Amino acid sequence: MESASPRVQQFVDEYIAEVSGHLRGIPGDAVSRASERLLRAYREGAQVLVAGNGGSASTASHLACDLGKTVLGANPTSRSSRFRVISLVDNIALVTAWANDEGYDTVFAEQVKALGKPGDVLVVLTVSGNSPNVLSALRAARERGLETIGLLGRDGGEAQALVDESIVVECDDYGHVESAHLVLGHLLSAWFKLHIADEA
Repeated sequence: MESASPRVQQFVDEYIAEVSGHLRGIPGDAVSRASERLLRAYREGAQVLVAGNGGSASTASHLACDLGKTVLGANPTSRSSRFRVISLVDNIALVTAWANDEGYDTVFAEQVKALGKPGDVLVVLTVSGNSPNVLSALRAARERGLETIGLLGRDGGEAQALVDESIVVECDDYGHVESAHLVLGHLLSAWFKLHIADEA
């Protein structure tokens, strides 16, 4: 099998090094605080809503899957407790109905109004921290007494001031931030799985 050219290998090495550097810069205390909020929600029977746009929408769906099922372990059917996690990006009919009739800025906020209750948690993923529909969802969550967690990029944007807990990947490259957010989703799920391993 032919090996990669030095130029290609250099590009690969540099790209991986950059993403790794951003991951190493993530503060552990921020991850811990976010994880504790998720764990409290699980133990109190609250639900988690997850939202994001574009690539972050895919990561939101992935995180909802991991928290809702994967964290239950090897024998999920034997567990009496379930974690209610809903991705707000997955009901495409509802998302497009709100977008078409009332504007794209409403697609997450209206679902928060319909589904969210005090004590629930809204997790948003946004590279810029300035997506209008995400900001609207955060404001709706605050009005209804939900706790909020933001997986953010760059400087956190406007979302930084609207979330209860934030994990910021301080980078302007959206691809690097989205890659880091996916790893963060797995990290949060692994932490969560570890802490509920002995709970019925």
